[in-house]
Amino acid sequence: MNFKWNYEPPTPERKQQAKELAEKISMSPILAELLIQRGIKTESAAKRFFRPMLNELIDPFLMNDMDVAVDRLNDAMGRKERIMIYGDYDVDGCTAVALVYKFLLQFYSNIEYYIPDRYEEGYGISRKGLDYAAETGVKLIIVLDCGIKAIDEIAYAKSLGIDFIICDHHVPDDELPCAVAILNPKRQDSTYPFKHLCGCGVGFKFMQAFAKNNGIPFSQLIPLLDFCAVSIAADIVPVTGENRIMAFHGLKQLNQNPSVGLKAIIEICGLTGRELTMSDIIFKIGPRINASGRVQNGTETVDLLVEKDMQKALAEAIHINEYNDQRRDIDKQMTEEANQIVARLESQEHQSAIVLYGEGWKKGVVGIVASRMTDMYFRPTVVLSCNDGIASGSARSVAGYDVYDAIKSCRDLLENFGGHTYAVGLTLRVENIPEFRRRFQQYVSEHIGTRQTEASIDIEAEVDFKDITKKLLNDLKKFAPYGPENPKPLFCTRGVYDYGTSKVVGKQQEHIKLELVDSRSSNVMNGIAFGQSQAARYIKSKRSFDICYTIEENIYKRGEVQLQIEDIKPSDSDNG
Repeated sequence: MNFKWNYEPPTPERKQQAKELAEKISMSPILAELLIQRGIKTESAAKRFFRPMLNELIDPFLMNDMDVAVDRLNDAMGRKERIMIYGDYDVDGCTAVALVYKFLLQFYSNIEYYIPDRYEEGYGISRKGLDYAAETGVKLIIVLDCGIKAIDEIAYAKSLGIDFIICDHHVPDDELPCAVAILNPKRQDSTYPFKHLCGCGVGFKFMQAFAKNNGIPFSQLIPLLDFCAVSIAADIVPVTGENRIMAFHGLKQLNQNPSVGLKAIIEICGLTGRELTMSDIIFKIGPRINASGRVQNGTETVDLLVEKDMQKALAEAIHINEYNDQRRDIDKQMTEEANQIVARLESQEHQSAIVLYGEGWKKGVVGIVASRMTDMYFRPTVVLSCNDGIASGSARSVAGYDVYDAIKSCRDLLENFGGHTYAVGLTLRVENIPEFRRRFQQYVSEHIGTRQTEASIDIEAEVDFKDITKKLLNDLKKFAPYGPENPKPLFCTRGVYDYGTSKVVGKQQEHIKLELVDSRSSNVMNGIAFGQSQAARYIKSKRSFDICYTIEENIYKRGEVQLQIEDIKPSDSDNG
């Protein structure tokens, strides 16, 4: 009950605009208002939003260096050169490597993939990986989801006679590596219309261009879109523009005919037979793909993602699931330790950012712990693992704040860093941590807005229970897939009452199963409030209260509407 509710009622002009749009698209004015909030104001724009079309994907050759990259790949195949697909060890990197490798393997066999070991080689392109490439006769490396800052490493590769094509989406420095081609929509000189592709998305665009150049039907790329959907969800990039098109059709592929490796992961997650969503990827599928790289080596993940035999894939998926169980235990312990450090730093509550470090903390889990700290304390957070005088770790941010700029302001203290708006990886010497903490916190305090560090909820519409119908639920489904810049809509209803049958549920009696009525209709609404049992006493007191929630379909009773309640407040409280 500690959230501040942010809600701006629509103006009379907006209401009229929503009413007119609603009539044109045969939809509730409530949902038409949600479209307008997303910048969708015409009937044709609404149709494109609800039915993303693959033929609306941008021409891949609009990306800088794409023609050069395709020519170099064609040359490599023509000369029968050995090609290595090299990628980062996280979800985005592993799915990108799997996508490019699987597609090219249909036309060319002298090809392999390589994922660096997080603990032995660290992030990005490693000397060890390059030496291995040289030893095995590799002449071309296609690197995915990293490489944009690997100036020295790519110069070293060039001295070994190895060419590079970089497919990355992280923010580049002013100086670019001496690669044959650099595919990155965030290049300063980029002419590409969409800037927010993930690493797997850039890899897909490269394969789209290669297919177009070689007369390969686009239909052969469609089975690989499930990798794109997984990557877009897990890498938390905006689900707009091209990402929305790829996520929409990728989810369709994931639900109807996923690749063997992903099908095995879906099975061990217990999701078989369910309609999979972006949330299922974020909370179930993504962590398992990540687990191998966090605990052991990401190569095992790519082995699974490119596997063709279902029985082998299931065995590999079970093995990776064991890594995920180990990761959970490590994550829980490190999160508890991090919380204890924050509790000791009493002054931390007056700081606008958190910087934590621990000797021996597992590098593969610091990003997860940083995310948890950000969610708990509503502050940009850096979590570092210290080993042999070097600290390496991850930064995560709150909504609307660019933590990359904050890290960049301290670059003279860093050995290396890279990332994007909400997630950054960094390394620095242990002796530089105190000064880094001071300067990072100072920069954040000078550039972050008060609202960005508040525990707040952004409500999109205020509705009465009579407005919540099965048609509204079905129309609302068309807004998916959800993600940054297209969040799942949050609604609020004020002045509701317990119908008399609400009860506390859960193993620890931590949730509330609700049956509610409002004062404006006789509709009884079912709801579930996870982790909010502290509100039960007030709810049973027969006094009115306000709720904010998402509108869901009850997974146990198909077609039945259920409210997933995010926050509960007494009706007389200040909701902001």
